[in-house]
Amino acid sequence: MLQFDPFDHALHADPWPVYERLREEAPLYRNDELDFWALSRHADVSAAFRDSGRFSSAYGATLELWGPDAHQTGSFVAMDPPRHTQVRALVSAAFTPRRVAAMEPAIRKLARHHLDAALSEGGTFDLVADYSTKVPVDVISAMLGVPEHDRDRLRDWSERILAREEGVRGASQAMTEAGAALAGYYAELVASRRREPAGDLTTALIGAEIDGVRLADHDIVPVLILLGVAGNETTTKLVGNAWHAAWRHPGQRAAAWAGNIPGWIEETLRYDGPGQMSVRRVSADTVLHGATVPAGSRMLLLTGAANRDPRVFPDAGRFDIARDTADAIPFAVGRHFCLGAGLARLEARIMLEELVAAVREDYEVDAGRAVRAHNPNVRGFASLPTSVVAR
Repeated sequence: MLQFDPFDHALHADPWPVYERLREEAPLYRNDELDFWALSRHADVSAAFRDSGRFSSAYGATLELWGPDAHQTGSFVAMDPPRHTQVRALVSAAFTPRRVAAMEPAIRKLARHHLDAALSEGGTFDLVADYSTKVPVDVISAMLGVPEHDRDRLRDWSERILAREEGVRGASQAMTEAGAALAGYYAELVASRRREPAGDLTTALIGAEIDGVRLADHDIVPVLILLGVAGNETTTKLVGNAWHAAWRHPGQRAAAWAGNIPGWIEETLRYDGPGQMSVRRVSADTVLHGATVPAGSRMLLLTGAANRDPRVFPDAGRFDIARDTADAIPFAVGRHFCLGAGLARLEARIMLEELVAAVREDYEVDAGRAVRAHNPNVRGFASLPTSVVAR
């Protein structure tokens, strides 16, 4: 019998066989125990993302924090129009293509700094802890106005918010405590910026208005939590997954070292992207694959499964950085397309370029000591011990 439990740690290690069975045997899957439905085929997932009226985000994007108050932690990710449109517009000005592109020199300087530190002890380091997590944390922290001496704390809280303990299918105590700590920190940051404005996004949100009304602290803090967590974890996992995939596929690694780093990133996003699923609330009775999904149901949109759908991607289980990935949906599509997708791609490109410039392609990953991060929505590594030889 086909069983799909998104909290299962064994699934996180290798979800692909289950995804294949879902696509072929149960394209509309029902889990009575956890009370959700799931879509896994590319066409279904893409259509649901685009139909934000029928597949509402108002109850949040995760099973653990599902409910009408999800916006208190998820901000505009847990909103429908018109509020979603209004709040997202306030933040999107900081993520325009022009502004993101202008960040490249600063990001490259950070990448070189952290990579130099990682390599300073010799040829062995943790790709995640020593490098791929540090750069995006610094970048998003600088955007929000978080001082350098607080960034390790914020990274720790972010990791604990996303970590899921074996057997726990809801919000754990550690997750709740870390969320409260992060909310408290950002509330203090907002209070500080109200007293002493600065040139950061937090100050900009304090001065922003929707229909002539300034945002309250309870509107601003969830935005900061969302950006502070998603703004570092997505890129961290993307770079780690890319490093691991290239290590497992030497021919593709050689092509990456030969210059196809953009292809390396895009194929990683398709083949083993950090975004695995997102949850929606079905707003009206909906017939899918011959069955009626009742209004109010929880629907999982399995991005990770959709991006390996052989109906769209021939030989979908093969890692090929020369592949055409135009139809991949690693950052969703439609109204809730990831606001930070451009920044994540830029950070990943710079970080991988610096790695390729610094070390030979015949690196080794200690798979026996690698530690996978466990979260239904986000896939990647918490630790990836690596041995390299400098170029």
